[in-house]
Amino acid sequence: MLVSWRREYAHLVTSGAQLLLLFIGVHLRSRNGWLVCLSIMAAISILAWLSALNRLRAIRDTPTSKIASAAQGYVELIGRGQPFGEPMLSKLTALPCLWYRYTVKRQTSNNKWETLDSGESDDSFMLHDDTGICVVDPEQAEILTQHCDKWQKDGYHYTEWKLIPQDRIYVIGQFRTQGGSSMEFDTRAELNTLLTEWKKDMPTLLKRFDLDNSGTLDMQEWMLARSAAQREVTKMMREAQAQPDIHIIGQPRDGKLFLISNFTPEKLSRRFLLWSWAHLAIFFATLVGIGWLLQSVNSS
Repeated sequence: MLVSWRREYAHLVTSGAQLLLLFIGVHLRSRNGWLVCLSIMAAISILAWLSALNRLRAIRDTPTSKIASAAQGYVELIGRGQPFGEPMLSKLTALPCLWYRYTVKRQTSNNKWETLDSGESDDSFMLHDDTGICVVDPEQAEILTQHCDKWQKDGYHYTEWKLIPQDRIYVIGQFRTQGGSSMEFDTRAELNTLLTEWKKDMPTLLKRFDLDNSGTLDMQEWMLARSAAQREVTKMMREAQAQPDIHIIGQPRDGKLFLISNFTPEKLSRRFLLWSWAHLAIFFATLVGIGWLLQSVNSS
């Protein structure tokens, strides 16, 4: 829920909310109305400034890692995006892509746009660099892309954003490696589980280890069964650890920025820097406006 709210908030602070409040203030034509609108604008602007500043710091302060040598935890990766097998097709244009988001709006009788349909894909894709492959899980990520198609037809407005195969992809998020040499293996627990399974098929267990055909397993025969189970567990562990490692990057658990983009980190830094200055300027402008309104009230 928190990450979902943060994504919607990120859309809000970059979607012209301040302009909408200015428009409302103009139409209210009252000091109190202006005070309310300017106060809300100031609150949005300071939150937006903090949001942009946090994103800027995360991008600037997190060094780029190579997939094969990346530490477990919060990392920044850059590579080429590739699908698993055949690329999926985008919702509206049916073009091959790694990820898409879309909206369909209809123009109403009062010339406003009503959203009829929207959504986005959540399929994982692969990120390649010169050292290895990492699975990117885009669920709950903030995604910025330069591929955006917009068109209108028969009173409908269509918008589609995409990441496409071979895009140079920037990802900052939680990196983990599972399987292979990194797999945690509890030998005692696996041994107990295997013995429990064997006990469920007692006739087979007796056939294998009841050497004196007494119908029960004595202490020596039971130790033989445990030794056989131990050998099987050791074999399973070796086979599992021989499997190749799988690297995955996804949503951080601690609420840190999870961003996927086909912009370079330099362009992302400039964008968030400009947003931070713009929101800070709006914040101080609204404070000036509020001060002027309060002064005019007092002077009257």
